[in-house]
Amino acid sequence: MRLKLIVIFTFLAVMTGVIAGGYFAIARGMPSIQELKTFNQVAGTKIYADDDTLIGELKVEKGIFIPVASIPKNMINAIVAVEDSRFWKHKGVDYIAIARAVVQDVIHVSLKQGGSTLTQQLAKVVFLGPEKTLKRKLMEAALAFKIEKNLTKNEIIELYLNRVYFGHGAYGVEMAAKVYFGKSVKSLTLGETAMIAGLVKAPSIYSPFNDLSRAKERQSIVLMRMEEEGYIKKSDRDYAYAQPLYLASLKKGVEANTYFVDYIKKYLEDKYGEETVYKGGLKVFTTLDRGMQSAAVNAMQSGLREVDKRRGWRGAIDQKKGVDFEKELKSKDLATTVVINPGDIYSGLVLTVSEKEAVIKTRGVLGKLSIKDAQWAAKVLNAKDGTSKMVQNFGLTRILKPGDMIKVSIKSIQNKHVSLALEQDPEVEGALVSVEPHTGFIRALVGGYDVTKSDFNRAVHAKRQPGSSFKPIIYAAAMDHGFTPASIINDEPVTYMGGAKGSWSPENYDHKFYGPTRLREALTYSRNVVTVKLVDAIGIDNLMNFSRTVGVQGEIPRNLSVALGSFNISPFEIAMVYNVFASNGMKVKPVSIKYITDRKGRVLETNEPESEQAISPQTAFLITSMMEDVVKYGTGWRAKSLGVPVAGKTGTTNDYKDAWFVGYTSNLVTSVWVGFDNSRPLGAMETGARAASPIWASFMSSAVRGQAEPFAPPEGIVMHAIDAKSGLLSRDDSGLREFFKEGTQPKQISPSKSVWEIKDPSQFNFD
Repeated sequence: MRLKLIVIFTFLAVMTGVIAGGYFAIARGMPSIQELKTFNQVAGTKIYADDDTLIGELKVEKGIFIPVASIPKNMINAIVAVEDSRFWKHKGVDYIAIARAVVQDVIHVSLKQGGSTLTQQLAKVVFLGPEKTLKRKLMEAALAFKIEKNLTKNEIIELYLNRVYFGHGAYGVEMAAKVYFGKSVKSLTLGETAMIAGLVKAPSIYSPFNDLSRAKERQSIVLMRMEEEGYIKKSDRDYAYAQPLYLASLKKGVEANTYFVDYIKKYLEDKYGEETVYKGGLKVFTTLDRGMQSAAVNAMQSGLREVDKRRGWRGAIDQKKGVDFEKELKSKDLATTVVINPGDIYSGLVLTVSEKEAVIKTRGVLGKLSIKDAQWAAKVLNAKDGTSKMVQNFGLTRILKPGDMIKVSIKSIQNKHVSLALEQDPEVEGALVSVEPHTGFIRALVGGYDVTKSDFNRAVHAKRQPGSSFKPIIYAAAMDHGFTPASIINDEPVTYMGGAKGSWSPENYDHKFYGPTRLREALTYSRNVVTVKLVDAIGIDNLMNFSRTVGVQGEIPRNLSVALGSFNISPFEIAMVYNVFASNGMKVKPVSIKYITDRKGRVLETNEPESEQAISPQTAFLITSMMEDVVKYGTGWRAKSLGVPVAGKTGTTNDYKDAWFVGYTSNLVTSVWVGFDNSRPLGAMETGARAASPIWASFMSSAVRGQAEPFAPPEGIVMHAIDAKSGLLSRDDSGLREFFKEGTQPKQISPSKSVWEIKDPSQFNFD
């Protein structure tokens, strides 16, 4: 022990000399304190939704600045008590704390202890990196002295509380209050301020979203330190700890808008430059509908979870070792100190498992998972090769064991009895774009399951094969080249010579052939053979020209495989293409920004709806009418749940790699894509109808709310009764009613009486 003390004091003597000599050398290269004093004056860009609600900020400094006078005294006291109790007394460096830290470092032969004051932490946050090196420590101390010399204690604490990181993307106490509790720091209770103050030491470890039990332990420590420092009484401490924590939902905060905000950011940076965007004080007023955006995020996340569950159970997230299960089961249930909401998804610790029931602790609450709420996990997915198998004689003990960390949703809460359902974060991804016809206003945009896991905006940047969702473009082109919805093409085997394999024989999804088929029927039931023959009939060049006219921008193959959507397109792009049909043939410029003002309120840019006639209103109406039948009788049948007129088309690519549903009502166009980023198969039968259209229907039911008008035929459209089999005029005017461009209706009368068979749409789970 004596030798160890000699080493310690020798080390301290050397360190004192190094610090004294190194300080002056390092001080010469330190940044100006003016940079620190003026950081709050740099105005970035504020982004607003369509209702003028702030949805995002782009600035050099992260967080939401709030002056120290508006920060509750309890918030300041909590931070000081737990992070730097001598803050109001020292001059930037706490020598006692440093000496204690150095001794601990020598004893443990490492550089673990901090001993940093709030001023040193501020210096590190603003100017220095997180590494723990001797040079960095000297810089930190030197900067702390400089900060204390030039700023008052109130200025320092103000800067600190606006700059420090609290986890989950929250910089500063105001942003932390909004992320964790959904309100301003001004409205925080004593218990909530203690919870937030406890995060500084290790945000991910003490996050109540990640581990409520540990967060409550840390909250208790902060409250105890506040009592020890004389800021609160014991009665205050006990009361604050016992109060419920009304935690916000992470998914309902700013994250819901992030993909859209990032889309706006890229546009602004490209047009105005980073200097203006991050320091210019711009205000950007966008077209985003917050209600629709929230509905889009919810629909996407729930839909992708369902697709992922059908693939199978991948196993527990983690396995906790050394858990005292008896203690956990007997510990105070935190149901009285946290508020949980049905439908929310949290991480949970498995405490006990039987065949039919498991007890799980989530957010400090003990809940029960029954076998019926985990039945989907009887299908187990092999993560290595992607294969799956069904568990025979399924019971919860076959998939769970005590100590497992899993995802669960709150199914119900009755008399403090919490029922849970088994969940897992999906690996499958998706995208959704929703546009208002005629104006081109982008109302919702979702680029993936969770922006915190992946910020790649698939709505804009993912280029994937559209499959049969490209067929409406083909059939619309046919309407411009002499065909009608009643035109007949024979659905029979055909072989085309040429290509990489020498010949190609297209097939329908079900490997059947249906003989003479009307084009309306062919699109309704997504017949591949008829579509390929149709492309051959109108010509590749005519199809390519028409595709460019309606807005397809990428490279299109000059062969008949294009009939099956064998090229790449983004969800955003295909939404705008369908918008041509929804807007009576008008090609509308997409609008995400209504107007932009500078720091003085001067308007820099305005965007009014712009459109041009791309195709005739008659062609747009005919393809809309045909896609209405896709919903009424064919592969888009799930969209009927909206209860309003809907036109749309599913799409599925080879090996189920991409699933699409693109459709519209009279007032909203929406595209949905589902797939993996690496283009691996979704799984057998994961078609556009099964994987994508439920997401579309869920979103649209919230967005449209039953308010949509029928698609009205424009001038130049006539209706005639036809024979469903021949496509000719009905002999007795009792046949199928069909729309035509005036003058293109059949001239011949069918020799036989018309019979029209309506098929059961529930059989169509494909495409």
